[in-house]
Formats: sequence, structure tokens, C-alpha cells
Amino acid sequence: MAKTYELPFKLINPGLFHTESFVHGEWVKSKSGHFFEVIDPGTGNPWASCPTNDAADVDAAVESCHTCFESYKKISPRSRAQMLFKWDSLIRENREDLAMLLVYETGKPRSEAYGELEYSAGFTWWFAGEAERIQGTVFTPSTPDRRVFTIKQPLGVAAALVPWNFPIAMVLRKAGAALAAGCTMVVKPSPETPITCLALAYLADKAGFPKGALNVLTTDLEKTPELSEALCRHSLVKKVTFTGSTRVGKLIAKLCSDGLKKVTLELGGNCPFLIFDDANIDQAMGQLFALKWRHAGQACVTANRVYVQAGIFDAFLERWSTESKKLIVGHGADKTTTMGPVTTPRGVEKALSLVADAKKKGAKVLMGGNKLSDTTGYFFEPTVITGITDDMEIASEEIFAPICTFIRFETETEAVKAANDTSMGLASYCFTKNVDRIWRLFENLEAGMIGLNTGNSSAAESPFGGMKQSGYGKESGKDVAVAEYMTTKTGTLTVEGII
Repeated sequence: MAKTYELPFKLINPGLFHTESFVHGEWVKSKSGHFFEVIDPGTGNPWASCPTNDAADVDAAVESCHTCFESYKKISPRSRAQMLFKWDSLIRENREDLAMLLVYETGKPRSEAYGELEYSAGFTWWFAGEAERIQGTVFTPSTPDRRVFTIKQPLGVAAALVPWNFPIAMVLRKAGAALAAGCTMVVKPSPETPITCLALAYLADKAGFPKGALNVLTTDLEKTPELSEALCRHSLVKKVTFTGSTRVGKLIAKLCSDGLKKVTLELGGNCPFLIFDDANIDQAMGQLFALKWRHAGQACVTANRVYVQAGIFDAFLERWSTESKKLIVGHGADKTTTMGPVTTPRGVEKALSLVADAKKKGAKVLMGGNKLSDTTGYFFEPTVITGITDDMEIASEEIFAPICTFIRFETETEAVKAANDTSMGLASYCFTKNVDRIWRLFENLEAGMIGLNTGNSSAAESPFGGMKQSGYGKESGKDVAVAEYMTTKTGTLTVEGII
């Protein structure tokens, strides 16, 4: 039986709060009747419960999407755009409530929740415009009495496997592109963050999307592999999009290979941040501060390894530590908080393990390095470490915690080699006022996205995706993101008497 909890906050629009899965316009329980608890990372206490869906629940959700797709794909691009614009409007109207739900699911401070919402709504706005810009081609081939033309058609039902660190943004980035293309979608949110996803489905329904256009199946951590595999293997699912770890991404790719399904994978990062002697220090400091400490370091594009040139290393590190000590760690709902908890207890355990390994192998912890023991919830101290060597786990693993590592370098060649010495290639950042060096770094750094004198550059209009073991495919951006949900069909016509 589902437990009933008293919400620890009040919503302006109580209708936004739902705790059942959403299939074909209806709020439904799982076939098993089981539920799981949603935990507030700031207290460690449950505040809601949702259905534990498993493989038995997949067919109904996918069949619903497929039935809807047969008619939705024929809706005019203008109509799809109007629905996306309405969805965008409703999301913005419910900004305060969505931000509060986000705080209690992820732990991030309210100011960051507002930031995610502004970023997220960029996707509904952008893809509403893209819906009407899906075009084919006509051209004359090598044989002069023929004409070749192409049209783009939606693939069908898509499945989205969404992470917990930016749950609203990741749903809208995936669903916005799919719905613009004419696809329908089943979303499986992370067990930590189902409530915001259900709220988005509620608003999509209010925006006029037909029943089955956007379905949501929630589940717990234990049943996540089973539910995900069933979605990947379902014969009516033609596209799978996943954001998460490289380890799980490889499993998703293997599952989808059996059905030759189209797959987009946005996987882990081990992102280097290079600061040269000639950089604007204020600029580099501000961008790194926002990038590193945002959501307690729990972003795939966060700076994992900070390389600072020898001439400014000591001064930069001293200033960084001074500024970092001003962070106020607390519950995200507290207006004074500037850094919240990590979202899961696993995050605290991993952070402790990484720090212990680094210290054992000779690293120096300048500040932090511990779990905050005088608070409830999953809090970890903002941590600064130097003396990093290649044999340390923290040098090669995605940290996903408020731990900042600093490494001294002498030359550009040395820095680039070290930055690229990773199996991942999601994002890299570099700060220098040498224009020749900027161009060299842009070409030589091995990552799908390069921040040139800027930190996080993700936006709806910019293609987002990595290389190497950070995945393949693109989300966001002009043409490419919608194309991930479409197939190109080629027609060849012989025209008599044209020559």
C-alpha cells in the first residue's frame, strides 16, 4: 500500500503534485501494487511515494504511445509547435512550485532550482520553433533525367531514461525534441526524482498533447534495470535516449543492438579545466566557482580536474580556498544556503572513498574532505585537494561530489596531454587571452564541447554531446537534436522528356 505523507511545503497549484504513473492520460498504479519512497536529501526523510513499475507495466505504456503515434505523426508541425509553446507557458507559470519540488527531490538550493527551470524551459521554447523547420530536399543527381528528393519522418515510440541531477532539464531536452519530430515518448525518471517528471506530464496533458504522447513509468532502484531493459527490448520502441554513467550506457547500447534501435547516449565526464598564466583570473575564478560547486559538483559537465599554470598556481589556489570557505552548506529550501547536499547516500560514500584513496597515495587535503556529521541528510564538506597523481582514483573517475582537485602544469603541451589522458570526452574548458592558443586548444582538446574562456555553455540552441566513452549522438541544437528522432527517406523519380 502507498503511504500518505504530509508535504513539508505548500504548493500554489496543488494539482501539480502527483504520485502515480501517467499512462494514456490516466494516473495509474503498478500491476504489482508496490510503491517506493521519495527521499529529501536535505533531511534523509521520505516525503512522497510512487509506484514501483516493472517489466509487466511496460507493454501498456508502449502500446499507448504507439497508438497515439499513428495519429500524432500526422498532426501538422504548426499544431505540434503550438502544443509545445503551451507546455512551455504552463511550465513558466508553475515556476515556483516546480522549483520547490526540485529542491526536495535533488537537494539543490532554490536559486539553482530556478536556474534549472530557466535552462529547462529553453528546450520547450526552442523545439517548438524547430517543429516547423523540419525540411527535406530536392536535387538533380548524376543522371540528368532523374530527380532525387528526401523527406524526414518520425521514428515512432521513443524511450527516455532520465538521471536525477537535472531531472526537469533532461526530460524537456529529450521530450521536447521527440514531440517536435512527431514521436511519442515513455519516460522512466530516476528513483530519486519522479515527482517533477510526473508534474511535467500533468502540464503536458494540460497543454493539449494527445493521450499517450507522453507517458511516465516510475520505479525504485531495485527495479530500474528490469524496467529499463523491458523498454529497450520492446519491439515498438524505435529509439532510446539515455543520460547517465558510461557503465550503464554500454549496457543500454548492448540491449538496443538486438533490435537495431537508434540510441543517443550522454554519458560520464572527467572534464579538465585549464587556466593559463595569461588568463583573466577574475573570469576564470567566477566561471569555475559556478561550474564546480553547482549542485554540489553533481553535473556531468562539471570541472573534475583543474589544471593551473605554475606562474599563477599558488595565488589562484589561495584565492579559491578563501572564496570556497564562504559557501553556506544547508537544506536547499533555506534562503541562506549556497550549496546543498548530494542527492544520494551513495554520493557521500563515494566521496569519502575518493578522498581516503587520494590521501593514502600522497594528496593534500587543503579543506573539507568529510561528511558533515552535525546535520541530517547527505551533506559533504566543500573539499579542495592538491598533489593529485595519475594512480589516484580521483584522477580517473567522475567525482560527482563537491570535491575540487588542483594540478600544477608548466607548458601548453603538457596541459593538453594531461587533459586528454582520460577515456571520456564530454567537455573541456580553457582560459587564456592568447588567441592562437585558444584555437589550438579548441582543435586539440578531445571533448565534444569546449568552453573557451567560459564555463558551462550548455543551451537549447547548442549541440550537446561527447566523444570517446562519453557517448554518441547529440541533444539540443539546430537540426541535429530533432534529427535523432527522425529517419530520412529518399525518393528517386525519372522524368520523361526533361532532357
